[in-house]
Amino acid sequence: MSAQIGEVIWVNGPVVRVRGSQHIGMLEVVEVGDEHLIGEIIGLERDVITVQVYEETAGLRPGAPVFSTGYPLSVELGPGLLQSIFDGIQRPLPVLELRSGAFIGRGIKTTPLYRKQKWAFTPRAQVGDRVQGGAILGVVPETALIEHRILTPPDVEGTLTWIAPAGEYTIVDPIARLQTPRGEQEITMLQRWPVRRPRPYRRRLLPTEMLVTGQRVLDTFFPLVKGGTAAIPGGFGAGKTLAQHQVAKWSDADVVVYVGCGERGNEMTEVLQEFPELKDPRSGRSLMERTILIANTSNMPVAAREASIYTGITLAEYYRDMGYHVAIMADSTSRWAEALREISGRLEEMPAEEGYPAYLAARLAEFYERAGYTITLNGAPGSVSIIGAVSPPGGDFSEPVTQHTRRFIRCFWALDKTLASARHFPAINWLDSYSEYVDEVAGWWRDQGYVDWYTLRTQAMEILQRESHLQQIVKLVGPDALPDDQRLILETARLLREGILQQSALDAVDAYATIEKQIQMLRAILHFHDRAARIVAKGCPIILLHNLPVVNTLVRMKTNIPNDAVKQIGKLIADMDTQMDQLEHEYA
Repeated sequence: MSAQIGEVIWVNGPVVRVRGSQHIGMLEVVEVGDEHLIGEIIGLERDVITVQVYEETAGLRPGAPVFSTGYPLSVELGPGLLQSIFDGIQRPLPVLELRSGAFIGRGIKTTPLYRKQKWAFTPRAQVGDRVQGGAILGVVPETALIEHRILTPPDVEGTLTWIAPAGEYTIVDPIARLQTPRGEQEITMLQRWPVRRPRPYRRRLLPTEMLVTGQRVLDTFFPLVKGGTAAIPGGFGAGKTLAQHQVAKWSDADVVVYVGCGERGNEMTEVLQEFPELKDPRSGRSLMERTILIANTSNMPVAAREASIYTGITLAEYYRDMGYHVAIMADSTSRWAEALREISGRLEEMPAEEGYPAYLAARLAEFYERAGYTITLNGAPGSVSIIGAVSPPGGDFSEPVTQHTRRFIRCFWALDKTLASARHFPAINWLDSYSEYVDEVAGWWRDQGYVDWYTLRTQAMEILQRESHLQQIVKLVGPDALPDDQRLILETARLLREGILQQSALDAVDAYATIEKQIQMLRAILHFHDRAARIVAKGCPIILLHNLPVVNTLVRMKTNIPNDAVKQIGKLIADMDTQMDQLEHEYA
């Protein structure tokens, strides 16, 4: 039973001050009022305790009792996390709906993981083994796609004196006993971990393996590595959420954690309805079998929005510790920063830029620092990749959240409202975006057999940049005033934009492109450019090249050629050569 530690003396939205015991620690979870609302201690001054409450505080009054729980804000870890939908403090939303209806009632207590379900446990360790934190004791088939590895808690080590035989157990049944320096300790499949404390690992590695997303503009031009960090900034309607959905659906991460942090309820509803219907491209099974959803929409209490980011990253680290590659989508970190700003304002702290607290940069750094490609405590490689959406007001990238985020990430996918208005999706501006992982993944592309990727990418980026300069001239004097060699740059850039950079999330063929298809498409368009440059140099007007039948075929190959028929691009190049040979012969 929780012990009362004091009484409420002051209420300001989600921030509550309590006069009471001095024998209580920072970041401890407390229960506020007769309804036992969940809160976390964020300030201590003599006998006055400051609490941020993760539920609606309407009706809370001075004199209401406050009770201690004795533990920090933590998540439950164990089989049953995958396919689940939680709120920001890991309460299972389907269970809350059953108990209180469509709107979450206050003070509802429920366990994040279901205690009565039995899981098929197979031991991997033996009696007498010396095990350390992170060691694999056994495995459970959590879903058809993911094997859940039962780990020794990170802060426990000792000699295994008993391990449960293969069979079915609940997450609270003992599955092992360890003889530790502090005596014998019983281990279950259920563990708890404080969300604000990063989970330990053995060492961090330099990430060199690309996170394949199936999105051409990302994989080919602005790649992200497993264990890397990326930001997707963009104004309202630029396509941030859709871009994250595409990465979540198609990336080759083993596990996806999607955190809807302060976004509109209708967007989160779309995720909740769409994800269970999606098929995993690698297995053909439901994508939810390797996905965890955390829904904390803009109409939910603002303090829980701040906690949801930490809940998500802790769940991601847990699966990383099993040896999996995890991608976490945070949509959006701007709403999380706004929650920090609101709570900071209610605490009467000195504001910094645009009202954000002075520690905004430190909090962003703490979050993105938890990404990485690591050797886990059990010696297996695992990674956490963070893709954070940023919602700058008016699309202004000079605002504090975007600027501070750029300091801590190495991949910047800048969305452009103009491109979105022109129905060019994903609306990633190829001139404002960048990836600092290009050199790191060059070796990965070579290992896949595509030794010319770096050269092709460089050539394509040069053409797109030259087109940007030429467009300024075109706006003044029109394209007809340009010489044919410069008009060829405009023509090739158009093919790159429409044929590669533009990709339809709604088209069954175009939604996902394999690495092989991406590189073959790029080779085809740049082959056209190289051949055309030679023909133009001989005096051929660009209009004749533009009117070749193969030009339209180049634009449509993204939807006409499926991923399993990439050899057709070779035939397309052969047809191109035939048409261009005839044209070149005329100007020989």
